[in-house]
Amino acid sequence: MNEETKPRALIVFDMDGVIIDVSRSYREAVRMAARLFFKGAASWENLPDPLFSHAELARVKQSGGLNNDWDLSFLIINLLFTRVFTRVQISIEDHDSNPWRNYKRTIKRADVSGLARFLQEKSNPLSALFDRNGRISNDFITRLYTGDIGSGNIIKQIFQEIYLGEALFESTYQVQSKVFHEKGLIDQETLLIDKSTLENLSRRNILAIATGRPRVEADYPLELFNLKKYFTYVLTLDDCINEEEERFKNDKKKVSLSKPNPFMLDAIAGALENRVSGHYYVGDMPDDMMAASNARAGYISIGILKSSSDKDRLRRDLECANADYIIEDFDELAKIVDSNY
Repeated sequence: MNEETKPRALIVFDMDGVIIDVSRSYREAVRMAARLFFKGAASWENLPDPLFSHAELARVKQSGGLNNDWDLSFLIINLLFTRVFTRVQISIEDHDSNPWRNYKRTIKRADVSGLARFLQEKSNPLSALFDRNGRISNDFITRLYTGDIGSGNIIKQIFQEIYLGEALFESTYQVQSKVFHEKGLIDQETLLIDKSTLENLSRRNILAIATGRPRVEADYPLELFNLKKYFTYVLTLDDCINEEEERFKNDKKKVSLSKPNPFMLDAIAGALENRVSGHYYVGDMPDDMMAASNARAGYISIGILKSSSDKDRLRRDLECANADYIIEDFDELAKIVDSNY
């Protein structure tokens, strides 16, 4: 069989930490959103900047079930809030119909001096909070992570304002920025993979993306770096949400189709109707490996360490998630796919 008639493999990529370096965008937005959330509290200016290291943030994210960074920000703020003193006891009934007014009033009652000391004195403060509290959820914080942007989800809005920047945020959501009025961190993103590598892989294989990003945030770097031509399919958070809504309409059951659910991988494989020689998914998180192993098509899971700030820990986490291969760079990916033809 010559090269032209060989069946091609399907290679699906996660985007963040795989194709796109998000250490100065999404990951930094989590740290900035967590700090900005407490602005207005007593001693806010004493909070370290940044609050904690990227390695500590990665440790929490790699614990699983935190595919999007809104959920990660929500958890981080909950953990930090355990070290915050409030001058007036907060109760679930202490609720203003205007969520932003309620949020700002409550933060003004807070004193973060204890949190500031804790973050400055502990060598691994976020890890210590996570080990002690786990996935804690405070009622007040939960109220601020309910609904969507424009309808009360303050944590998501703070994050999106930082990540997108004022102009892109307002054009995307048709909502005025409230806390951040500078250029967005999305413009700090860079490529982790050479275009020549994508070009070579796309000659012999079908390439696709399965990402937890919303569609507009996935399209932005694909257009900026002129990558769309390499990918036959791009599935995003929007596809998961649309399917979730359809299933709820039909079955009256709420489901989450974001990773580690294999929905996106199954949808891409299904669109090809088995016209490929093999299925591969390249990701940088344990949830990616779980999605691959749970997919009906039998994906080979490939964990990549390229963007990690703690490669040894990530390797262990990927091994625990039963990654089929763990690679340092994309040269190894081509060898794996070629060896399985």
